[in-house]
Amino acid sequence: MITDFPMRHNDAFKRYQGSEDSFQKSVAKYLNAINAFWFHCPNGGSRHALEALKLKDMGVKAGIPDCMILDQRHGYSGLAIELKVGYNKPSEHQLAIFDKLVERKWMVIVSWSLDETISLIDNYYSIKSI
Repeated sequence: MITDFPMRHNDAFKRYQGSEDSFQKSVAKYLNAINAFWFHCPNGGSRHALEALKLKDMGVKAGIPDCMILDQRHGYSGLAIELKVGYNKPSEHQLAIFDKLVERKWMVIVSWSLDETISLIDNYYSIKSI
């Protein structure tokens, strides 16, 4: 628990911590461990209207996948991974972005499991399991 913030900030912070955040952190740790050239686009979360407008004006796009891997493999321009937990499913914005990425020769995956995600990443990078 974070103790540097007043209690009202702790309560606000807690709603950003959850299984999807843990999932993202685990995938990030794995991608870093294999030296992937990648980034996470933090589109999610709750922001006040002025900040959301500022980010939109700066080019933030709704629907961008969680992990954008820029390494080209197997004829793909890159690998885009959208992470989901529980009963969550891709939004209409996400599906539209996925289609645009596929048109540009990106491999796009949606995964609900860390093991599945790692297996798909390993396949993309041709990493053999021990």
